Amino acid sequence: MSRSTLLLSDLHLPNTPSPLRERFLSFLAGPARKAEAVYILGDLFEVWIGDAEGLADYRPEAQALRALRDSGVRVCYQHGNRDFMLGAAFAKAAGLELLADPIIVKLAGEPTLLSHGDIWCTDDLPYQRWRRFSRNPVAQFVYRRLPRAWRQKVAGQARGDGTRNKPAAILDVNADAIRNAFAEHGVARIIHGHTHRPTVHVLDIDGRQVERLVLADWRPELCEYLQIDDAGLIRKTVPG
Repeated sequence: MSRSTLLLSDLHLPNTPSPLRERFLSFLAGPARKAEAVYILGDLFEVWIGDAEGLADYRPEAQALRALRDSGVRVCYQHGNRDFMLGAAFAKAAGLELLADPIIVKLAGEPTLLSHGDIWCTDDLPYQRWRRFSRNPVAQFVYRRLPRAWRQKVAGQARGDGTRNKPAAILDVNADAIRNAFAEHGVARIIHGHTHRPTVHVLDIDGRQVERLVLADWRPELCEYLQIDDAGLIRKTVPG
């Protein structure tokens, strides 16, 4: 049997001491060491204002991720809506392989479309406008050159306005967007995070059965990752 692939997302690690950070370090030193690859599909961190600050605030995580990579495990990373400014400096220090979003990878022989997932929340029009603006290279160039206090303020406002006073329905992925993704990429499996609604959706797309797996967000009472190998897919938890 081949070594497993592990996937996780939406840990939202704060830059202050936290049980979530302890559990993540335990994951990197434990289950992750036995894997062939680890895919982090965004929002590993609660907020990101720059690589310099990130390397200072999250030094233990950067060192543990680099140690995992140096042990022979691929560590792949997609940007989330909270840490989309994570850049080359942190990625190099942590040994991260930055991935496009979405991207097709073969997991246990099955071509699988991986994404953070926010690109398919198309009913949330204000967020999609913010997403396009915030990913603009010019906007990012300007943001990186703001004083730290200003960057923290912008990040805090963006975080606070993300779901406030919005109907729950528009915070989930759009059904047509998902169907279009399956059709466009020709895959039978999508894995994503972002929505904090972990489950498996089985769909019929043009006469073929496909599945969409939503990863769990981390919280003190449950820290979950998805393991994929030749035996199938199983959700596992990091012991407390």
